[in-house]
Amino acid sequence: MSIVKNAPRTATTIVVRSDTNTRISHSRDPYYGLMRRIFQEDATAVRGQKFLTIIEERQAAGNAIQTDEWKVILEELQISRASFYAMRNKLLGAGLISIKNKEYRLSGQFSKDLIDMARWWWTAVLNQPEESL
Repeated sequence: MSIVKNAPRTATTIVVRSDTNTRISHSRDPYYGLMRRIFQEDATAVRGQKFLTIIEERQAAGNAIQTDEWKVILEELQISRASFYAMRNKLLGAGLISIKNKEYRLSGQFSKDLIDMARWWWTAVLNQPEESL
């Protein structure tokens, strides 16, 4: 039997929409809009956003969340251990967070992957110059 916290976290499904009216930047709450593209349930999206905010605030204060602080996070998010690790693994798989030296950190990998996909589509498939992207 595999333990959720040790489950593979190499990929996450993200909803992509082509309608310009559904762009994240046009949303009243872009952060929540992004979370809803990653998490199917509203409550999980809200918790995911809160977890990322906690990571961001603690990282900025020079007091990054340690991975062994999971019990405190469970209480703060009012979530079960299995649900926490499932949510965390989605955020890791998406490249929004990373774990370095047993600390949760915000990660730029998500942005790099999206830029790479967009650049490839624009140049290789649409045959457009990269500068016009």
